[in-house]
Amino acid sequence: MTHIEASFREAQICLAEFMADEEQFPRVQQFAERLAETFLSGGKALSCGNGGSMSDAMHFAEEWSGRYRSERPPLPALAMSDPGHMSCVANDYGYAEVFARQVQALGKEGDILLMLSTSGNSPNLIRAAEEARARRVTTVGLLGKGGGKLLPLCDIGIVVPGDTSDRIQELHIKIIHIVIESVERRLFPDLYD
Repeated sequence: MTHIEASFREAQICLAEFMADEEQFPRVQQFAERLAETFLSGGKALSCGNGGSMSDAMHFAEEWSGRYRSERPPLPALAMSDPGHMSCVANDYGYAEVFARQVQALGKEGDILLMLSTSGNSPNLIRAAEEARARRVTTVGLLGKGGGKLLPLCDIGIVVPGDTSDRIQELHIKIIHIVIESVERRLFPDLYD
């Protein structure tokens, strides 16, 4: 077996392990339902992460403000990824505050915050979750490696299997796409007839 085939098999095993856990599908459904309710009630989705997880947070937001598979109205979603904001806050308050300050500025009751972390131990995500909870913003974590310190701060915590960040992030993006489809099916059923 080549290293390429071995890597695909490893990814397949991680997905199979996720799918074998009967508690995972209800959590993904809960995420989709809460997100749909957020949009229906006039709220917005915020998202954040570090490194590759930041890229996934941006991907999540653009699927809503742009489009997913078919033409539909845009929905309010924003990845907290502005480099000017992040460098300003990191310089003035420290990197642990880069997302918390945006939650303070933008988050309100009825909104939802998606936090992506392969470890669940990023101080800046923990601070964002604390600020979100103080503002009654729903907190959702797509996590790995047991969920870390972030898991107890999540209203909905989805912890995926995998020993490495790449395998964890691969499952996170699958969850994101499936949640998007689920929300669209509820809000725009004609897209799926």
